[in-house]
This record gives sequence, C-alpha cells and structure tokens, in this order.
Amino acid sequence: MYNTSFRIVHNSFDAEDIMQESFLSAFTKLDSFSGNVTFGAWLKRIVINNSITHLKKNNNFDTGLPLEKVTTTYDDATDYDYTNIKADEVLIKMNQLKDNYKIALTLHLIEGYDYEEIAEIMNISYENSRTTISRAKNKLRELFTKENERQFR
Repeated sequence: MYNTSFRIVHNSFDAEDIMQESFLSAFTKLDSFSGNVTFGAWLKRIVINNSITHLKKNNNFDTGLPLEKVTTTYDDATDYDYTNIKADEVLIKMNQLKDNYKIALTLHLIEGYDYEEIAEIMNISYENSRTTISRAKNKLRELFTKENERQFR
C-alpha cells in the first residue's frame, strides 16, 4: 500500500501519512466492506483515492485535458530497442511526466486498472482516461527516444 501511494504522490513522508490514514479509514468503515472484491483491492482503492485527494489538496494534480481524438504516430526511423529497458528505468522516466500522466500510467500499467476504473478514480470521463493514458505513453516513448538520441551524438 505504501508503494501504491508513493508512486502517486512521490513523497515518502506523504505516502506514509496517506497509508496510515487509509488503514484508519478502512478500519472505521469496515462495516461498509461488502466482500465483492478482496480486502486488499478494497484497501488499495482507499489508498489510491486518498493519494489523489492529497495531490488535489496541494494543487499538484491537473486532470484538464481536451477531449479531441489523439492520433498516435510512430517514427519507424528510430532504432530504439524497447525490449532492453529495465523496470527501474521506466519508473524513473515516469516520474518525469506530469502528475496526471504519471498517475494514469501507474494505475493502468502497474496497478492494472482499466480505462473505465481509471476514469472513475481520477474523476474524468472514459474518453479523457483513454486520451490521458495514450498521451502519457507517447510522452514516455518520447523521453526514451530523446535519451537514445543523446547517447548516439
């Protein structure tokens, strides 16, 4: 639960506080746990919601994206080999993204939520969720491509 919060707020102290708040919240609302999902999934959702709420309170979270369709273009001329990327390299690059991109990718790629669940968690539309994740992936790809270009200069 700490790692989930840390990946969203990117601050160790805040993640610890959020985790503690989440456990207290879960304990006090234990009677509302319906058992439709595992306890861990229910608790993780509380941690994610509290982490996003924390970002919103500190004005570090922006979900405003236009809803136009995103066209994905790939430059076939790039010789970047994505198969050799290590997970920690991806996490480092993800931390360079805007908060809404980082959160959306974390929820989608690491936590395993689908677009609909992410839209609900982030309080955005389904289309905006898909757009945000698509743009975040493109930006992440761009960061790796730029690094690759710098290495070969």
